[in-house]
Amino acid sequence: MMSCEKATRLISEAQERALSLTEKIKLKMHVMMCAGCKNFSLQVPFLSKAMKAYAKGFDEGRDDEVKK
Repeated sequence: MMSCEKATRLISEAQERALSLTEKIKLKMHVMMCAGCKNFSLQVPFLSKAMKAYAKGFDEGRDDEVKK
């Protein structure tokens, strides 16, 4: 079975790149059996979206400062 360390790494990498079919299958099997990694896989997209929204707001705030 895949380790939690490798599973969480793949979950994170999946935000940036497409996983291979083998990676997807192994990860899916692991997440089905591991509550911690399942929770992590549900939280990562939310955190990614929140950070992008924060960064966008931060950049917009900087644009306002430059205009002053």
